[in-house]
Amino acid sequence: MNYAGPEEETPARNGLELTPFPGLRYDPDRVGSLAAVTSPPYDVIVRPDGLLELESADPYNIVRLILPQDHSPAARNQQAADTLRRWRAEGVLTTDSEPGLYVYEQRDGDLLQRGVIGTLRLSEPADGVVLPHEDVMPHIVADRADLMRATSANLEPLLLTYRGDASGCGTAAVVEKTATLPPLLATTTEDGISHRLWAVTDPAGLAEIRADLGRHQALIADGHHRWATYLRLRAEHPSPSPWDYGLVLLVDTARYPLRVRAIHRLLHRLPVAEALTALGDTFRVRRLDVPLADALESLASAATDGNAFLLAGDGAFHLIDRPSPDLLARTIPAGHPDAWRNLDATVLHATLLDHVWGIPEDSPEHIAYIHDTVATVEKAEQDGGTAVLMHPVREEVVRDLARQGVTMPRKSTSFGPKPASGLVLRALTS
Repeated sequence: MNYAGPEEETPARNGLELTPFPGLRYDPDRVGSLAAVTSPPYDVIVRPDGLLELESADPYNIVRLILPQDHSPAARNQQAADTLRRWRAEGVLTTDSEPGLYVYEQRDGDLLQRGVIGTLRLSEPADGVVLPHEDVMPHIVADRADLMRATSANLEPLLLTYRGDASGCGTAAVVEKTATLPPLLATTTEDGISHRLWAVTDPAGLAEIRADLGRHQALIADGHHRWATYLRLRAEHPSPSPWDYGLVLLVDTARYPLRVRAIHRLLHRLPVAEALTALGDTFRVRRLDVPLADALESLASAATDGNAFLLAGDGAFHLIDRPSPDLLARTIPAGHPDAWRNLDATVLHATLLDHVWGIPEDSPEHIAYIHDTVATVEKAEQDGGTAVLMHPVREEVVRDLARQGVTMPRKSTSFGPKPASGLVLRALTS
């Protein structure tokens, strides 16, 4: 097919513009296994244990690119750039001969998720095409921007969702038809999730996807910091340029609903005893000497009646709920919808972190954001800190707030399953 680069195409003004690109992929003959070179997204890896495990899985694991290790940020980014250059020169990573979109499937037990990976034309939130729902931390955006500049690559796709019309036409029809064909790759990662990838290169299929997605808007499900990084780098490069586009996975959640989980907090320097003392009588506090699963059930039950959290780190669980209405009135910022004011994440950040505990939310020395519940509790117990376990928010709440232009506190949600890093990359230079 004749292929015009993204900078030569007419932008879709009212919706999503997803364009084909020549994927950069591992040569399966040059690595131990495709599963051994993949990793979760960079911000899901629990460091240092998870990082070391991935590094030892295979000398070519993608973690050496998305989380390089060295004595300084500049040295780390240079190392990633040198590694990427070397792997491409050695043929460990090879560029597909024809640009395309990539149908990506994940299967985890009864859960099946399919979507399309491509390069998406970037847009500002005010355009209403791609809707963020969380704030970002400037130091993380700066870190990701430095890495992308050094490597001139999008190393892992963001996860975006849209709501199809359930007609089975357009993108859905192309995805389902493609999934009946032999895949480019198939692997099962250590977590038991199976992954398959196909390329869509025929002009008719590409045109059908383009026309369909041009009628939709998307919600950023995972990757707010990388989206903000895309926008920062686009501003640094005169348009038209490859930086006008960023690598994404688009999933139709009308067809394939995602799981929505909470992201927990680890307060490094705050012991549980001090956290409870600081609460005073502003929350109801109940000690639970039960297994984690039972404690989470108690959290879910309490969350149906209002804000609730589990504190852990001292060998027990402490359920805190029923915050003082007076305290909330004094600490929750006005001028926001009630749905935002009532979020657990809002109460955690505005009331507990800012007012009760005095913990800066953007300081890695004081707070970490961890997706895995067990890991959060274990690290709190090892470090003598406090784990704050959250209850997940419903997807419809997230989408409704995003459509109103209201962003939730950072790291409020974890949508999944997330795309595995390492299955397809995008190089911005040849």
